[in-house]
Amino acid sequence: MTIDDAARRKFLEEYRCIRYAEGRGSDHSEYYRSLPYCNPNDKNVAMWAMRAKTYEYFVRHILEPKETLEQRALDILDLGAGNCWLSHRLSVRKHLPVAIDIFDDPRDGLAAARHYPTLFPKVVSDFDRIPLPSGSIDLAVFNASFHYSSNYVRTLDEAKRCLRPTGSIVILDSPIYDKPEHGARMVEEKHSHFFELYGYRSDTLASIEYLDIPTLHWLQQVLNISWQIYKPWYGWRWHLRPLKTRILNRRPPSKFWILVGRPEVR
Repeated sequence: MTIDDAARRKFLEEYRCIRYAEGRGSDHSEYYRSLPYCNPNDKNVAMWAMRAKTYEYFVRHILEPKETLEQRALDILDLGAGNCWLSHRLSVRKHLPVAIDIFDDPRDGLAAARHYPTLFPKVVSDFDRIPLPSGSIDLAVFNASFHYSSNYVRTLDEAKRCLRPTGSIVILDSPIYDKPEHGARMVEEKHSHFFELYGYRSDTLASIEYLDIPTLHWLQQVLNISWQIYKPWYGWRWHLRPLKTRILNRRPPSKFWILVGRPEVR
């Protein structure tokens, strides 16, 4: 086993412990088939409520226009698929998703797909080595996962490789900050919190863990990607978070915009 293999195994073991402690997953198929909607008593109900709003906005403003334009089943990459709930939803809509993740856990990873009535390919792989032909994908969707990348240029370049000429990259539910220092503070707070709870920081595999406005502009220039920003409404409580943090003199909160990147032709 190489050093990278050892680091990945250690990270996945720690990740599994954290996800289980957070109450992820279920013994019942109905739980998975209902996602991103869940029981009000679910331990992660607030997170899933937000994911549901993101999903609904994605369907209404991005997926449905693409369906109307193409008039066929879409080939879609579900990158960071987790328990494959998005792939399930896409397959129910008669599309052709490919679920990709490095986590194949039966409760919160790719193996949880056994709970779904629909079938779709599941591939254990990372973002930077997608085992698909070039020019074969209509949408490459990072589902609450883009921030796990350790190199945004490499990750986006690989996603671009897979896209058809009319394809797009979609980033859902990744934290975005106005300034990089705000994201860096979030990362330190997060890993310190993990250490207090679990005895480890869960940072064995390096990942950037956030986006910021200067980085988005830089990525656009480096990779010739034109970003379209969508801003879902998550409710007044979420909307007033910046005001609350200013009053309490805390770090500015993240934004959860939806980003759609389209390679520019030059």
